[in-house]
Amino acid sequence: MENRGYACNTKVGSAMDVDHCQQKEEEEEQEDPFLKFVDYARSELLSLEGDRNKDDDGSDGLGWSWIVSRILKTCIAYSSGVTPAILLSELSQAWSEQRWVGAPKKPLELINHLKKNHRRTKLPNTVTIDSIYAKNFLSLNSVLEAVIIDAFVLPGTNIHMLTLGDYWSSNIIDVYLHRRFYDLTGLQNGILKRGREIFLTGCYLRTATGGSGHPRLLPTEYLVILLDENQDDDAMLLGAQFCSDPFSSISLDAVNRGASYSLYARIEKIESSEIHRKFETLQRKQITLVDGDGVKLKFFLWGEQILLANLFRVGSMLALDKPYVNISVDCDTETSEDLCLEYGSETQLYLVPYIQHEEQVCVTLTPNRRHGSRPLGSFNSSQDLKFSQVSLPRDSQGTIDFSNYPFRSFVVDLRIKMTGISLYGAVTDIIKEENNQQTVFSLRIADTSGEIWTKLHFARFWSLGRVSFGHTVYISGLTCTMSKQKCLEVLWFENDIGASFINLSCLPALINSSCLHKLSRLTDIFYQTSYAQVCRVWLDPSEYFYVNTIFAHSLCGHFVNKISDRWVECSFCRTISDAAVVRTFHLKITLADKDTGTKVLAWCTGQTAMDLLQISPEEFYELPEDEQVMYPSSLENERFMVALVNCKRDGCVIDGLSPDDSISWEITRACKCE
Repeated sequence: MENRGYACNTKVGSAMDVDHCQQKEEEEEQEDPFLKFVDYARSELLSLEGDRNKDDDGSDGLGWSWIVSRILKTCIAYSSGVTPAILLSELSQAWSEQRWVGAPKKPLELINHLKKNHRRTKLPNTVTIDSIYAKNFLSLNSVLEAVIIDAFVLPGTNIHMLTLGDYWSSNIIDVYLHRRFYDLTGLQNGILKRGREIFLTGCYLRTATGGSGHPRLLPTEYLVILLDENQDDDAMLLGAQFCSDPFSSISLDAVNRGASYSLYARIEKIESSEIHRKFETLQRKQITLVDGDGVKLKFFLWGEQILLANLFRVGSMLALDKPYVNISVDCDTETSEDLCLEYGSETQLYLVPYIQHEEQVCVTLTPNRRHGSRPLGSFNSSQDLKFSQVSLPRDSQGTIDFSNYPFRSFVVDLRIKMTGISLYGAVTDIIKEENNQQTVFSLRIADTSGEIWTKLHFARFWSLGRVSFGHTVYISGLTCTMSKQKCLEVLWFENDIGASFINLSCLPALINSSCLHKLSRLTDIFYQTSYAQVCRVWLDPSEYFYVNTIFAHSLCGHFVNKISDRWVECSFCRTISDAAVVRTFHLKITLADKDTGTKVLAWCTGQTAMDLLQISPEEFYELPEDEQVMYPSSLENERFMVALVNCKRDGCVIDGLSPDDSISWEITRACKCE
């Protein structure tokens, strides 16, 4: 691989002295403009919510990571730049969709009343009615957590219908009731009536046709009726019908004589398996139930019945009316129990959902934002901090989910058994872990409270684009565990729900979005080195100019060296295929502020170098040598907006991240000023 470079060097002004970087630690840190806008956006959204969050000390509100993620997602969508109006509009719409606040229809007044006592978390496959209308689609394994708004019979038929709403939607939808549930409607039994909560899965959507009508759900037999032990009617039903038959009372002889049972037990375990037969493979769900006496029994779901398991959660109480009782050996099981239960043609299921325990998480209260969490809504430094603790869900292993944590999490806040963590900080080191069958990189991230190593687990290979020393990143979906060495270990898995990694320093929208940065002069950048700073500069190649058309790894953007005919050595990813490289620029150039006379030597590569040179690496490489020599003169006095990051700390450059030990600044984005 041939590299071709050109350099001219004259004396660089004293203002370029890197000693400017060595400021005293006691100097007051300027506030990050991006974080300041996050504070402002949350304040604006909470003002739209009115008094909704005032009665719970702010514990039920906008999560910090949710706001940051939505802002960054919008910045990616609007690469040419964003305004406060664009961001607030997108945030407001997303928040409305999240909470499904809007102009609720009159039937949903019932749901608003029931919502006060709604404390359980969504099942994994839950979809909302609003999303069904938006997508005009419903997958077979989707779950509807619904409230019955109305139950009626279609005029002139015996077809029973239910009108359903949910806690997150402004729309309602009708479902044709399966005939196996007809006995549960009407005045006699009437358990399927207005205000009753149900879970459904295995639904097919019948879309509206011919420009008339509206979508409806076709009948499904996979419906579970929810009961509330705190409601007198439900408590009486459970006590009278389901609590008299312990598992030990089940007799196969009695079943053969026509006896039926109504059983009540806790779901202890849900397992999947396959039964291999001669001409087919049968899917099976094995649900371990434990009754009040501690006796265990298996409840099996077969084939399409396994959809019912979408409605169950470990820890919930399941009431089974008339389950099919079978012999274990007939169920192809290897258990020691003589009997097992199956979902029969007459079986009805009732559920008392497991309410996830909430852990009280104390928030560090300190006015110094460098060393702890603070409420995002506190703009006035004299304002008293109002929040002392927030409630967050904790699972049976004691792991606390911080996905909706209302405050920013700092490195100093991290503890074991924390999940859904997000961090915002600067990259101080990245290494690839060797002797690992998976693709794992260790990244050290620093914020104002400290530094921590994070293990990034990739599904295949590095997929985050170019990340380098000093870049400001936002990473969500982190989990804190204890390592084998009994140390805190922070993990990130690319395919996990809620996992994201965004490099703010390289966002195209950054330099064109005045609300997300503070325009700095070159003389100011030495006083603030913790995030990307945007400056308006002139190019001054007469001071120093070097350009080289070098090869880089297409995935990570770092430079490579040839080691064989087919393999190259990436300074970041190590050995890679020759096919995975692209020609790029390695550019060093002087930036000048003509108003103050300040000059800074900076380097860049990739798209940023192309934006500054206004030519592609391939086109530059093909130029005759004399034209390459003359090329810097065409850049004289060109004016740009640039984003600069400090790529050195304490005079140390991390190997493989910065290609030049003498340069303290990297240009991560550039845009020509008209």
